[in-house]
Amino acid sequence: MIPIKTESAWKGISDCRNCGIRDMVLFADLNEKDFGLIHAPIDDLDLRVGTTLFQEGSAAVGIFTLRSGMIKLVRGTVDGRQRIVRVLRPGDVAGLEALADARYDTDAVALTEVSVCRIPLSVIHELDAQSPRLHKRLMEKWSRSLREADDWLADLNFGTARNRVSNFVLKMRNANDAQIVTIFAREDMGAMMDLKMETVSREVSALVRAHVIEPLDKYGRVYRVLRLEQLQNA
Repeated sequence: MIPIKTESAWKGISDCRNCGIRDMVLFADLNEKDFGLIHAPIDDLDLRVGTTLFQEGSAAVGIFTLRSGMIKLVRGTVDGRQRIVRVLRPGDVAGLEALADARYDTDAVALTEVSVCRIPLSVIHELDAQSPRLHKRLMEKWSRSLREADDWLADLNFGTARNRVSNFVLKMRNANDAQIVTIFAREDMGAMMDLKMETVSREVSALVRAHVIEPLDKYGRVYRVLRLEQLQNA
């Protein structure tokens, strides 16, 4: 898990004002008066693949807005397995549940190299109390995260293996170019869809052979969608 100390300190509120994805994250609706309420530092952190951002059950130090990359949220099951319950992408917020009981209810692990902003709980509580704009945005983010978690479970844990893998490919399309898909380790995909790693690999290969998708890198992580309708019909 990343240390609490600041490794790459945020240099000031002006950076947050000018954030390239500000419209996607929590501070989109804040005005100058709201920014004046921010007194604790907001850390800007770059994390390597596999870095644990926070752990299930641990005391919360803040919430995290994802600026780039992907993070998986993992929860332990009663039989000791690990299940990926959601994948976060730029603009998403990790750790919102900590606002309710000050603890995290999943592990958050970097699936790719990621950039996050760590916002102390004290900042969120102060703004939440003083700024109706932030409170509204928090409620929107919370509602969206619950809805998307339900959608992940519904789309990726029912149906045949082909159904699940096809739905996963559709969900992982790039927001700026819907023909490009970034997926990740087959083991992680299997944990998300409740499939064996070998089954996931077989289904991805079948989509490539059928010219539904084509690989764009030698690692099998980036693909181009060639036949969108076939994926949707699956």
